[in-house]
Amino acid sequence: MRKPRISWFALCWGLAIVLAPSIVPSRAVAADTPPIVADWEGTLDPGAKPKQRVVVHISAAEDGTLSGTIDYPDQDSSGIVITAITFKAAVLHLESSSNLCAYDGTMNKDASEIVGTWKQGGANLSLTLKRTP
Repeated sequence: MRKPRISWFALCWGLAIVLAPSIVPSRAVAADTPPIVADWEGTLDPGAKPKQRVVVHISAAEDGTLSGTIDYPDQDSSGIVITAITFKAAVLHLESSSNLCAYDGTMNKDASEIVGTWKQGGANLSLTLKRTP
């Protein structure tokens, strides 16, 4: 009796069916990443005091929960935890309780910058955050 032989086409098709579910979800997750997930940089200008660069790192968990940290490169300070962050309808709000700051801004249409107000120590300063490569 002759043993049936599997064709290369059938073998490749079978592998594609088995592997497809493991590939498709990762692409779907990447496509659903909010435009706010990125590194953002801007400069605070407090007037009489020296200007201060601010870098905001925003990431998203698989469930869509946002988190992030703040760096102040001119002060050699980094990794300050953002304790509250929301992004809805192009409006960003973030807070850090450890350095008592908050930021409210609106993202432009091409998701390249956020224009808003940085609040810290009783001061309200204009801050434009630009997406970094």
